[in-house]
Amino acid sequence: MSEVTETNRAAQRAAYGEALNETFDRIRGAFGLNQAGLAAILGISAPMLSQLNSAQRVKIGNPAVLSRVHQLNELVDQLAAGQLEAEQVPERLEQIKNSKGSIGRTTQLMAEQASDAAIVAGMRNLLRAVASGAEIREAAETLEAAHPKLAEVLRIYGTGPAHPAVEHYTEHKDLF
Repeated sequence: MSEVTETNRAAQRAAYGEALNETFDRIRGAFGLNQAGLAAILGISAPMLSQLNSAQRVKIGNPAVLSRVHQLNELVDQLAAGQLEAEQVPERLEQIKNSKGSIGRTTQLMAEQASDAAIVAGMRNLLRAVASGAEIREAAETLEAAHPKLAEVLRIYGTGPAHPAVEHYTEHKDLF
């Protein structure tokens, strides 16, 4: 692997929590998609997906595409956790393909437009973009004695699996 590719993969890990080839491989494997099928769901060209996958490009610039990646990741988690039946997958993939992800001006606007899972994915990705899992765990440990609720939020959204984070958000979203 070239030095540029490794540098770009490191930049993807910093931005998304993992290199995009890992994300795309997991999604394709879970749903039996080839690269062209994944590109169609994401709403990008196959060559663009290839450039992101090979780290020739670092970032996904279109918020709608990024939203679809988050939704697909959540769908993988739901399938793995048994929260989604295999026969539901084609309909959900079509819904994701047709979704219009956007960046809202307020959390209330975002909450009205996005599913709980998509909002949680955004929060999880934000935490993972600014700190590694080890750093998040360390921060939670540091905060535990003085601020246990904040430490819990860091653990749930920053290092835990998706399902408990969605449950936590669903229980607390009326606070927003």
